[in-house]
Amino acid sequence: MTHESFSRRGFAKKLALSTGLFSASGAFAEALRQTEDMTEGPFYPDKLPLDTDNDLLIINNGITPAVGEITYLSGRILTGSGEPVRNAFVEIWQVDGNASYLHTKGQIPAKDGNFQGYGRFMTDGRGQYYFRTIKPVPYRLQGVFRTPHIHVAVSKNGHRLITTQVHVKGHPDNAKDGLLQRIKDPKALATVMADFKPIQGSKLGELAANFDVVMGKTLRELEDGKLGISKSTWTGQLPSGLGSQQR
Repeated sequence: MTHESFSRRGFAKKLALSTGLFSASGAFAEALRQTEDMTEGPFYPDKLPLDTDNDLLIINNGITPAVGEITYLSGRILTGSGEPVRNAFVEIWQVDGNASYLHTKGQIPAKDGNFQGYGRFMTDGRGQYYFRTIKPVPYRLQGVFRTPHIHVAVSKNGHRLITTQVHVKGHPDNAKDGLLQRIKDPKALATVMADFKPIQGSKLGELAANFDVVMGKTLRELEDGKLGISKSTWTGQLPSGLGSQQR
């Protein structure tokens, strides 16, 4: 499957089957609210995979998909004033269905060798990004419990602009997650939640999740190559057509 067929035609077909995915929810339901920053964690891949596209279920030309609930994760990268951020470099990483990261210290023996674990994408003219992955699962690593989540990082001009996490809205384990409990403001907490909705008519039980990232920066500021919000930056070369600690 090519990047183009997956990121555009494939997503359009799947998302058309989901209900109200791009309705006025989240950022546009009320005044825009900046997405809450969350930690990158210690398990950002210590060695990137050879395949870093936006389909985490299939590695290179493999034919065996990763195990898990297939999820189409998409959304927009927006400024605080609601302008789309074009050509933003979006990265995601998460544990596989067996709760193992793409990191030497975050793996377990039952690691799913068919799960890419990390993906990246360059936003389009509307600030949209697209990924195919699995619904995240809870885990306990190095003695720390975490509720299901997907790490998200956004960079522009080689500078990390925001690092956050997508959580499953309404998941019972959210109440016992130490990091989430640090966010006391319910409205701030809502900015790191997403509904994982069944796609109507899917015979595979696929899900769709929409997660807009709103940054407290204007477009002019974002275009300034001197920006540097985080000490963590990505300086590698983008693949053609793509933009790619606590936990």
